[in-house]
Amino acid sequence: MAWKNDTVIKEFILLGLSSNQTIQIILFVVFLIMYLIILVANSLIVLATVTDSTLQTPMYFFLTNLSLVDICYSSSIIPRMLRDMMVVKKTILFADCVAQMYISLSLGEAECIILAVMAYDRYIAICYPLHYTAIIHRSLCIKIATGTWIFGFLLSISHVALTWNVDLCGHNEINHFECEVPEILALGCGNVIVVEFVIFIVGVIILIVPITFIIITYIKIIRAIFKISSSAGRRKAFSTCGSHITVVTLFYGSAMATYMKPRSKSSPDTDKLFAVFYTIVTPMLNPLIYTLRNKEVKSALKKVSCKDITFLK
Repeated sequence: MAWKNDTVIKEFILLGLSSNQTIQIILFVVFLIMYLIILVANSLIVLATVTDSTLQTPMYFFLTNLSLVDICYSSSIIPRMLRDMMVVKKTILFADCVAQMYISLSLGEAECIILAVMAYDRYIAICYPLHYTAIIHRSLCIKIATGTWIFGFLLSISHVALTWNVDLCGHNEINHFECEVPEILALGCGNVIVVEFVIFIVGVIILIVPITFIIITYIKIIRAIFKISSSAGRRKAFSTCGSHITVVTLFYGSAMATYMKPRSKSSPDTDKLFAVFYTIVTPMLNPLIYTLRNKEVKSALKKVSCKDITFLK
């Protein structure tokens, strides 16, 4: 990989969300609280699914992977963002900027795939309940999860390689709180149309293809749900699917608003708002959405809490 900018630019300046010190302090407190919620809530989901035998099913296995991705994804961005809010000079080394972009992209792309896999899991469970355990077995789940993480880290290489081969001509002020592809391309002084087109195609693969699969899957799921004779069964199916649809809408909606539009249509302030949504808000809401709408998860969390209290005594 030919790093064109490595010999010219040694560090970047992240302009962040605001230049007002008072606003930055307020945002620091808000985002710190949100980050703690992300860590605690997602960790509890992982702990509950690992320790409670009733939750050791494919659906909760993939939910655990989603929680792990959210913890890692937010941790690749938020700690540095919080640190930058407390310093005057918000600099990031060239190598650190590349690493942050690669890690966050990899985890974001892994989340896209996991959400599609979770939709497929619900499709088999509702449309083919008698064959569910034969189709979605443990070894398949492990292979899918492993492949998801590997695929995310491999696919993001193309994004990073293309982005960092753009000639920046010494420009090093990034109008963002993290190293994002659109903001780095905005610094380019040459013709980046080809790079933007290739990145757009990769975006189609990682965003449009999975969301299209999810939509088609849920059309079939909804048809199957209406055929369930029991009203209680229909309510349970809608509740489970409703949680997943909410998570998909939050994540894909904000990600597509950032990566699936031409640079000429980009607005730094709007892009930063969307970035806050898919890097902070969505990882925080994911475990809350699944927990508040799921009696099994709430029951497992109560058991975990009781065990912790007993242990402390």
